[in-house]
Amino acid sequence: MILQETSTLANGVSIPRLGLGTWFVSDTAVVPAVGEALRLGYRHVDTAPAYRNEQGVGRAVRSSGVPRDEVFVTTKVDAGAKTYGAARDGIDASLRRTGLDHLDLVLVHSPTPWRRFGGEERYLEENRQVWRALEEALAAGTVRAIGLSNFEVADVDNILEGCTVAPMVNQVLAHISNTPHDLIQH
Repeated sequence: MILQETSTLANGVSIPRLGLGTWFVSDTAVVPAVGEALRLGYRHVDTAPAYRNEQGVGRAVRSSGVPRDEVFVTTKVDAGAKTYGAARDGIDASLRRTGLDHLDLVLVHSPTPWRRFGGEERYLEENRQVWRALEEALAAGTVRAIGLSNFEVADVDNILEGCTVAPMVNQVLAHISNTPHDLIQH
């Protein structure tokens, strides 16, 4: 059954293949939604500071009765956090909001701030600073895996050229009217 299927990331961490996305679910409504999903067998929940529901996701995970080591929680560094300090503080804030002792996967939400999304500026050096904060959180054990979200080929290559730890995930926007085959192949 798909709810029990997992993949193994480059660092050996097991990630459930199917996860519950919580975009557009309020902090209040996310608690029963995540609770019910966990009751039904989901073991992966995806949130982000931009979704404004990390607190509710954490509350649901903590009160679910499912052991913490059986629930995989993904969150993100805010797209506007483009310095090492802002990324580090963002990870700490996500830990506080969720009330969890660790995060299973933290992604850089976007290579550019949302107000500049799709623009020409790529924030190359800034993303390398953000990535350094993720690598340090991984080394400290507060994060089990790190990756990217909404990154294009040039953005991924920029991280690969300057990283110590390669991204374990690139969360790609793909659907029937947007299937970026070149990015997925890369």
